Amino acid sequence: MPLASMTGFAHAEGTDAGLAWAWELRSVNGRGLDLRMRLPPGWDAIEPALREAAGRALKRGNVTANLTVKREAAAAMVIDPSALDRMVEAAIALHRRIPGSDAPRAEALLALPGVMRAATAEEEERPLDAVRAGFDRALAQLLAARGAEGERLGVLLSGQLDAIAALCAQARAEAAEQPALHRARMMEALADLLRSTPALPEERIAQEVALLATRSDVREELDRLDSHVQAARDLLTEGASVGRRLDFLVQEFNREANTLCSKSASAPLTATGLKLKAAIEQLREQVANIE
Repeated sequence: MPLASMTGFAHAEGTDAGLAWAWELRSVNGRGLDLRMRLPPGWDAIEPALREAAGRALKRGNVTANLTVKREAAAAMVIDPSALDRMVEAAIALHRRIPGSDAPRAEALLALPGVMRAATAEEEERPLDAVRAGFDRALAQLLAARGAEGERLGVLLSGQLDAIAALCAQARAEAAEQPALHRARMMEALADLLRSTPALPEERIAQEVALLATRSDVREELDRLDSHVQAARDLLTEGASVGRRLDFLVQEFNREANTLCSKSASAPLTATGLKLKAAIEQLREQVANIE
C-alpha cells in the first residue's frame, strides 16, 4: 500500500427529503486514532456506525467529523395526542351544555392552538441513508487527500535519506584517521605522565593506548547508520501504517549521531556529525506526519 499522511481535509454535501446536509472531515497528526464527531441534536443514533467505518479506514490521526443540517422546506407538523384529547373532551362537554349547538368538527379542533406542533427529530422522517452515504464519500475523499500528501512526503523523505547517506559517507572518509589522532593525543598525555611518574609499566601504557584507539573508532556507528538508512527505505517501500516504526527508527538515528559526535577527534568530523544531526531532525519532523 502507498504511504499515507495523517493530514487531510474532505467535504461532502447533498439534499434529500427537503433536508440540506454537509460533512466536513479534518485530520491532523496524532499518536493514535482520535475521532471526534460533532452531530446536530437528534442525530446521535448514527454515530456508532460512522465510528466503525472510520476505524476501518484510518489507523492514526486526530480526526474531526462535523455534520451540519438545514431543512429547506417548512418543518413537518404532527398532532399532539395529549393536547387533542383535552380539546375533544372540552368541546364535547361544551356541546352538551349548549342545546342545539353543532357537534365538534375535526378541522376546527386541529386549528386550535397547541393541537398541531412541529415534529421532533425522532418523529420526522430523516434521510439517514443519504447522510451516511455522504459520510462515506467524505471519508473516501479524506483517504485520497492523506494518500496524496503521503506520496509527497515519500519523495521528501527519500531525499532526506539520500542526504543522510551522503553525510555518513563523508563522515566515514573523515574518520579514517580518527584512531591515529586519538593515539597521538594519548601518547602526548602519557609522555607528560611518564615525566612525572617514570615507574608506570610499559604494558599498562600499551593497554590504555589500545583501549582508547578502540573507543575512538566510529566505524560501528557509521555501519549502523547505513543500516538504518536502508531500513527506512524499506519502510517507505512498504508504505502501509509505518509511521510508528519510522519514528522509532529516527530515534536510533539520533543515538548513533550523538555517539559519533562524542567520539569525534577532529573539527571536520564534528562538523559533519552536527550536519548529520540536523538532517536527522528534519527527517523526524516529516516522519511525524506519516500514518
